[in-house]
Amino acid sequence: AELTALGLHALQHRGQDSTGIVTTDKVKFFAHRGMGQVSEVFSQSDIINKLKGQISIGHNRYGTTGESALKNVQPLFSELNFGGVAIAHNGNLTNTQKLKKQLIDSGAIFQSTSDTEVILHLISRSKGDLIDRLIYSLHSIKGAYSLLLMSKDALIAVRDPVGIRPLVIGKLNDSYIFSSESCGLDIIGAKLIRDVEPGEIVIIKNNKLESVKPFSR
Repeated sequence: AELTALGLHALQHRGQDSTGIVTTDKVKFFAHRGMGQVSEVFSQSDIINKLKGQISIGHNRYGTTGESALKNVQPLFSELNFGGVAIAHNGNLTNTQKLKKQLIDSGAIFQSTSDTEVILHLISRSKGDLIDRLIYSLHSIKGAYSLLLMSKDALIAVRDPVGIRPLVIGKLNDSYIFSSESCGLDIIGAKLIRDVEPGEIVIIKNNKLESVKPFSR
């Protein structure tokens, strides 16, 4: 969480509306979100100390879809039938309203007005493991996006097929790191490895990297 907070400091220009971090110790999830800048929301050391675990994702938000409110602060987290999932999303989906209407008509209950929550609902309603569900969701959404998802034992990064939104892979010792810009790596002394390729899903599990390209199927 401390490394994630430092990365968010370097990426503050990406959004100053709100910020949040979700972590996991591979059993439980821990989260803290707030309105304002990173220095305000994560100003106290006891907040960082409560965010336990070896896997962490964070997000700085600027208002695109959905009003400026705590309910829209990312990363969003949901407990699904196969376990907990946290998601952070940069970009804009162009078919949000159509998908949201279909989901609500079929009984879905939305807690936010963010288009990010649409992706969580699509994941929850599909079948298979998390990657199968994610691929189904990616084939359903349209627009420019980069995504970062976290389960209790994995970190998953995605770029849209056109690659409009940036996302890079870095490494610090044996651990992989994703960042929307390389300055998020520089501040913690991580080494830039490469970009996440357009249309690529990168899965980090047990410090091993796996690449999946679902749009070429």
